[in-house]
Amino acid sequence: MLSLYTNFAVRLRCDEKGATAVEYGIMVALIAVVIIIAVTALGGTLHDMFVSVKCSMTAGTVTGTGGAAVCSN
Repeated sequence: MLSLYTNFAVRLRCDEKGATAVEYGIMVALIAVVIIIAVTALGGTLHDMFVSVKCSMTAGTVTGTGGAAVCSN
């Protein structure tokens, strides 16, 4: 019975699948945080850029900045 317990304990110490899964989970969480920060930081700028492109195509003028840009014809 003692040898069965010893073999089981040795196998548990050698099994690192759980540790690898945790490491991948931490990496995915950090990547998600970076993506959220980038989208938050660039969101207003991207909106203004698309409004500017739209106004250029329709011969309008852009008023406002900081995510609140509006195209008026």
